[in-house]
Amino acid sequence: MSSPVAPPPPVRPRPRRPALRGAAAAVALGCVAALAGCRAVATDPASEPPPDVASGPGGQASVGDPYTPGDGNGGYDVQHYKLTLAITPGGPKELDGTAEITAKATEQMNRFDLDLTGLDVASVTVDGAPARFVRDGTELVISPARPLNKGATFVTSVKYSGTPRPVTDPVLGRYGWIRTPDGVFVACQPSGAHTWFPSNDHPSDKATFEFVITVPEGLTAIANGEPTSPIPSSGGGTPQVPTQPGVPPSTDPGGGPAIVPAGFRRGPSTTTWKVTDPMQTYLATVDVGRFQVRTGRTPAGIPVITAVDPTVPGADLDAFHALNIAVTDEWTRRFGAFPFTSSGGLIDNASVDFALETQTRPVYGSFGLQQSVVAHELAHQWFGDSVGLRRWQDIWLNEGFATYAEWMWNEKAGGPKVQQQFDSVYKNPNAGELWEVPPGNPGRRDLFGRSVYDRGGMTLHALRLKVGDGTFFKILQTWAKEHRHGTGTTPEFITTAGKVSGKNLDSFFKSWLYDRGRPKL
Repeated sequence: MSSPVAPPPPVRPRPRRPALRGAAAAVALGCVAALAGCRAVATDPASEPPPDVASGPGGQASVGDPYTPGDGNGGYDVQHYKLTLAITPGGPKELDGTAEITAKATEQMNRFDLDLTGLDVASVTVDGAPARFVRDGTELVISPARPLNKGATFVTSVKYSGTPRPVTDPVLGRYGWIRTPDGVFVACQPSGAHTWFPSNDHPSDKATFEFVITVPEGLTAIANGEPTSPIPSSGGGTPQVPTQPGVPPSTDPGGGPAIVPAGFRRGPSTTTWKVTDPMQTYLATVDVGRFQVRTGRTPAGIPVITAVDPTVPGADLDAFHALNIAVTDEWTRRFGAFPFTSSGGLIDNASVDFALETQTRPVYGSFGLQQSVVAHELAHQWFGDSVGLRRWQDIWLNEGFATYAEWMWNEKAGGPKVQQQFDSVYKNPNAGELWEVPPGNPGRRDLFGRSVYDRGGMTLHALRLKVGDGTFFKILQTWAKEHRHGTGTTPEFITTAGKVSGKNLDSFFKSWLYDRGRPKL
């Protein structure tokens, strides 16, 4: 494991997922929906559809989450996305895709919506039959040839193309599909996924994924999950266990998918990545560029895939790989069994000042390697990815938990004790925003504000002081186990904490999560 990274000077928090502050000041993540052009939320499945689509019963045009208005859809539950993507960074059109979406109807529907921003749709089929479709703002409204019965499983295929545009927000900055000097970096919290593939883009609908990605010669595509074939390494990475004649022998004893040096392939390459555990759409990523890649395993045998763009200053592949292994191993001891089939991370030369906990493989911008940020994002694999959100107002269940994990890693790495970090924030006379914004329902404007992170993390430390170490970690492990690969809400977490501790904690959580003003210790 590399030595502790000295934190940079504190930065002014940003309204979205802010740069990590205090003793762990660094960088974090965020993505907000492109909301312009959304049609009004349909709260009645029988509401009037746009022209030229089927009348009668139809799925809702939105799940009605006020934090991301217009996002998500009703009437069906997605089971699986298969995305076949040809990505040509810098080409006339950077993306040529086919999305095959397997879903189950939860009601009878003559039409349904997918979220999709921009891009050109060439054709849509449902169960192999051509379907009518219209574009309505950020909605793709589809009328299948035959009505869908409640309980029916159906497959929608959408052929589309174009160049996805990053979202540029005056408060949140640029995010989504970001061009890099040699490729593409994709990070889309909370609702930027529909800028590059049609989807039910809300965290309440998880699904498994398959990515079949073709990229030009000399480039590598890395996504969530694991590849079904060797990873073409295009940035000078050490080759792993060979799988074809002529590939140099491995110098790394780690297991996992092999790496094929770029010199051993000619022309475009196609790589398939599979995600076998349910994933929220905003956690999906496809990163294309020239990467050094290393694979290995944690002491417990969890596969780890690490990638680095070698042009990023301070992003050493060996140090990053060792840190991914060490942090994954530490959080497994504290939080319980690792919830996914692999861990790792990717650092790209993307001009963004955030990272994102993309499932199995968090992605980081060009700010280099920061221990505290890696600890934060890998903690999300339990809290935010495996246990996902059902509604955005409970975002502290993601960010407060990851912030507290970051504090614990700082202490382990030789930095200030968790209590010192808590005290520093609690006693800060300039931290008034923490006490004016309740993290349990911060409002859309403060979805990624400081209270969600710091006061959320402080809530967990105050809980630890109240119930004791043993009970506290049992609460976290129980929460992660009982909601594994599912979703959760704040009331459900409060119930878990009360059940495990044997205490009535309602007033405690009310003061820390919902009341204004500094809670008393």
